[in-house]
Amino acid sequence: MDVDALEAAAAATLPPHVYDYFRATAGGPEVAERSTSAWSAFLHRPHVLQDTERIDTGTTVLGTPVTTPVLVAPMAQQVAADPLGERATAAAAAAAGSLIGISTNTAVPFAEVAAAGAPWWFQLYIFKDRPISEQLVDRAVEHGASAIILTVDITGLRHPSPEANYAVDPTDWPLSPAADRLVNLDPDLRERARGEGGWFARDFGFRAIEWLRERTGLPVVVKGVLRGDDARRAVDAGASAVLVSTHGARAFATSVPSARALAEVADAVGTDVEVYVDSGLRSGIDVATALALGARAVFLGRPVMWGLATGGEAGVRNVLERVHQELVTAMDLLGAPTLADLTQDLVVPA
Repeated sequence: MDVDALEAAAAATLPPHVYDYFRATAGGPEVAERSTSAWSAFLHRPHVLQDTERIDTGTTVLGTPVTTPVLVAPMAQQVAADPLGERATAAAAAAAGSLIGISTNTAVPFAEVAAAGAPWWFQLYIFKDRPISEQLVDRAVEHGASAIILTVDITGLRHPSPEANYAVDPTDWPLSPAADRLVNLDPDLRERARGEGGWFARDFGFRAIEWLRERTGLPVVVKGVLRGDDARRAVDAGASAVLVSTHGARAFATSVPSARALAEVADAVGTDVEVYVDSGLRSGIDVATALALGARAVFLGRPVMWGLATGGEAGVRNVLERVHQELVTAMDLLGAPTLADLTQDLVVPA
């Protein structure tokens, strides 16, 4: 799949400030390029004479069966790409046998996400005004979320164009992609979230993992881990999984790419918990590399958004199915008929 061509088509479809918002990183274009090119910095050592007549990509993620390890990353403001937003993305994920993460900043009610039929996890920011986060997780549990993705890398996003800035008055839709969000809150808490209460908390620490487990009764996935020691601490604090992520290169311009951090994190936690990865993946070969380096599944971000912008539900489904088919082909060529056969010895630094 030519993701660059798909992005160009999305850029031609979207208002410029919306496209800028979706493509923005914590720095310039070189930050995104470093994130994606890191996956290409691996070569492969295929097995030969393996029985690959049947390729099996089925797995489970925190006990949820999926037919593909290609999952959909939580992404904010999807209604700016297509009016149906996460309704369409979730329906496509369901059709592809996948799972979707739903952002704190969704503009779609949880009930309508759940109605699409895909299993879903809720991505949470912890806000300074704690009742905002508490109501969000309570509502997510009420509507069937099966895990909480706790984002811990606190984004430092800088936008390429001033029109894409969060500071635009939220009532000035569609001037700002951030205008319509947090719809799963009561009106009073939505109003509080527009002020300082909606700033990200810096004081929660690893204790937030146990707090979320106790409040929701759900497994907690810690998203934004790039170090083995932090991954180990998260597991010891009660995390059920860790997600290696640079927030799509939006968190910190000079952070190590996910592709470089994955093996260290996977080695640090061993088989104690599941490991996932996102940021910069663009092909089924990238997915195969990630699984070989220790990920149980991957979360795909911007390619899904470009598919949504250009084709709605069908566009997202096309992206998921094409990347999945690329993965199947890669597994065939690597001599790996099951996901368990994708092992670290298959990849080497270029």
